[in-house]
Amino acid sequence: MSWARIMAPLAGARPDEGVLRAAAVLAGAFDAELAAVHAPADVADLMPWMGEGFMGGVQVTALESLKEAAVEGAHAVETMVAAVGYPKSRVTTLESPVWAGLAMECRLSDVIVFDSAAARGKGPLAEAFQQMIADEQRPVVVAREGLKVGGTALVAWDGGKEASRALRTALPLLQKASRVVVAGAPAASSRSFELARMVDFLAARGVAAQVRVLEGSHDAAKLLLEAAKAEGADFLVAGAFGHPRLQEFIFGGTTRSLLNADGPSLFLSH
Repeated sequence: MSWARIMAPLAGARPDEGVLRAAAVLAGAFDAELAAVHAPADVADLMPWMGEGFMGGVQVTALESLKEAAVEGAHAVETMVAAVGYPKSRVTTLESPVWAGLAMECRLSDVIVFDSAAARGKGPLAEAFQQMIADEQRPVVVAREGLKVGGTALVAWDGGKEASRALRTALPLLQKASRVVVAGAPAASSRSFELARMVDFLAARGVAAQVRVLEGSHDAAKLLLEAAKAEGADFLVAGAFGHPRLQEFIFGGTTRSLLNADGPSLFLSH
């Protein structure tokens, strides 16, 4: 099992450079294709605001500006991809309907890479992040500075289906890790689970792991982040949105806390 296509959604702006570099590191570790997907603002999103059958001067100007911005963004993406220099890169610029094209591209990819800004609801790709991880239920990497494949990975385990999906989809990453730690806080979960059983699960798939029991009954995200720091983790693998997504975004939750905190790069799956 491996990853063959790593996707990086791009807005055609300067912050894309960091995402591209991180995606190239991830793709290079698996000799995978780097799919640089330019997702410009969609002209179709303006139509409901223009009124049926009405195209005034302001509206026409707005449409032309969007089209020009899309062309400039596509050129910027091509330039940035060339500067990164990853040999197995492919650039795709989406056309309207952009959301449908973005969904199809992510379904044909193994992992989607975002930066912390998009994951925290900021910037032009914030909505794309929510769509990929929650609606499309695709595994995503939130790339932080110094993203590294082959170091220490901390796996969050609480016995839930989200954590199970994250761990199984992250197996190629874990198989390349020099060290894997399975961490869980039994007192902070309503589920009954054994960390040692997950170690056995990983061992059967060629991953040697050790256990770290997190002491405490509240704030699982804080316990995980403290453990990741203590273990020197380069990646934190976790399930995402175990509660209804709207509830998580309004009231917080473990996922939101992990996204908003500084820490290692995240591998998340819903």
